[in-house]
Amino acid sequence: MISTESIQSGIKRLAQAMEQSADELNTADGLLGDGDLGVTMIRGFRQILADLETLPEDIGMAFFQCAKAFTKSSGSSYGTLLATGMMAIAKVKKGQTGIELEEVSGLFDIALEAMQKRGKASLGDKTVLDVIAAVRDASKNQAEGQGLLDSINQAINDTMDQFRNRQSQIGRARIFGEKSIGLDDPGMLAFKRMFESLQAGL
Repeated sequence: MISTESIQSGIKRLAQAMEQSADELNTADGLLGDGDLGVTMIRGFRQILADLETLPEDIGMAFFQCAKAFTKSSGSSYGTLLATGMMAIAKVKKGQTGIELEEVSGLFDIALEAMQKRGKASLGDKTVLDVIAAVRDASKNQAEGQGLLDSINQAINDTMDQFRNRQSQIGRARIFGEKSIGLDDPGMLAFKRMFESLQAGL
């Protein structure tokens, strides 16, 4: 079961990973956007870290507090999307103290729906939403920890491989047209680095 304590230890790893990946993410984002994704991620997780010890046992409220911290630190579209996903999870988990592994797929689905509405992107546009949809599907009917992690890891890698040679269809990246072919979507790459940091700590 995932508890607030699990989230606290995970956030420490995430924050460290974002510090280490910032240059890579800025570079990837510079090819298709503003070049500040690494900065966005550092700021967001530093803000969450500052509030880490005050995260409530109520896991829904813990997600809410993390979403609020990310929103406070970043006005970027990616930061807003992440906060929107966390807020959607917060609403359905409010009043509970943990997340069972069997719930993970459904929570990704809830986050995805909220992020799609906020970001106005469709699946297939070559955004982080495509990775999240793949992770949602890969985590269905997974009740064992290592199996869940392996399935998610495979889904992320397969999706990035699948979309790398496609053209970006939305946002600033769309402006680059055919130049986006052969490049990883920066949001997908950030999600991959986040997952890797969590997986390494388990």
